[in-house]
Amino acid sequence: MNSEAVLAGAAPAKSGVGPWGDHLFRFLLAAAALMVLLLLGGAGLAIFWGGLPAFVHFGPGFLASLAWDPVRHDFGALVPIYGTFMTSAIAMVTAVPVSFGIALFLTEVAPAWLRAPIGAAIELLAGIPSIIYGMWGLFVFAPFMADHVEPWLTALFGPLPLFGVLFDGPPLGIGMLTAGLILGIMVVPFISSVMRDVFRLVPQALRESALGLGATRWELVWLVVLPHTRSAVMGGIFLGLGRALGETMAVTFVLGNAHDFSPSLLMPSTSIAAAIANEFTEADSDMYRASLIALGFLLFAITFVVLALAKLLLARLGGSGEGRR
Repeated sequence: MNSEAVLAGAAPAKSGVGPWGDHLFRFLLAAAALMVLLLLGGAGLAIFWGGLPAFVHFGPGFLASLAWDPVRHDFGALVPIYGTFMTSAIAMVTAVPVSFGIALFLTEVAPAWLRAPIGAAIELLAGIPSIIYGMWGLFVFAPFMADHVEPWLTALFGPLPLFGVLFDGPPLGIGMLTAGLILGIMVVPFISSVMRDVFRLVPQALRESALGLGATRWELVWLVVLPHTRSAVMGGIFLGLGRALGETMAVTFVLGNAHDFSPSLLMPSTSIAAAIANEFTEADSDMYRASLIALGFLLFAITFVVLALAKLLLARLGGSGEGRR
């Protein structure tokens, strides 16, 4: 096409694909999206079908029972559910502030020459296999907790009413507190990477305007950066929560794998993923195996509900933010 044709407003040559190409492209995209839904539904249905004998035999009491007796074929899911939620809660309580501090340091405080090495190191932490975290936790971190941290926590918080029961027990080193801290270390790279990336997306004009009006560094973060990125920050937090809920090997090493209910964070317990990993090969009866598969379906349902609530929360945050702008 010559320049005279372009100046005259001549239409560009057609590619020859025609309308059928658009229809085919739309069909392929719809099929790919539908396949994701089918795979998700099929996985959930298959796990539910495998655990159905346990749900039918034990009924709703399966969710509230403390029993776990393979000899008498008496099983309950309360202890693994409790261990899963407690370790994940400890992980988020420790990981979110640390991740927030790392992201702020890399975007607001650190000099330019230091940001790239630290950012790369944090991202490399996400690639370490979970079994390495578990071995490090068992042989290094658990003895440190037993010798230095847990006795101090028991002496400091143990005498307190109500709150002290969380730190009552012998300093074994393995337990829900240690497992939660290991999980917190594991999810820090995911949360901090998301936070760092979204903090970078804040327009420079907003930063300069706030600083020009006399805002301090903290006021800049609290009044400008966080309101502008809160939806993405919440998304990163829930991404880390989903990682913590389903973690298996690292938790298996340091949680203690005991089906005993105890409110103390220092006592051994178990989680849904750890119970399945430890006992599935030892399941010597149909009911035993069905109970473990039922635990897997509960973990599937819990993760699905948590992520769905996160999506709803992000949608509401995004809608309210757009309304204010």
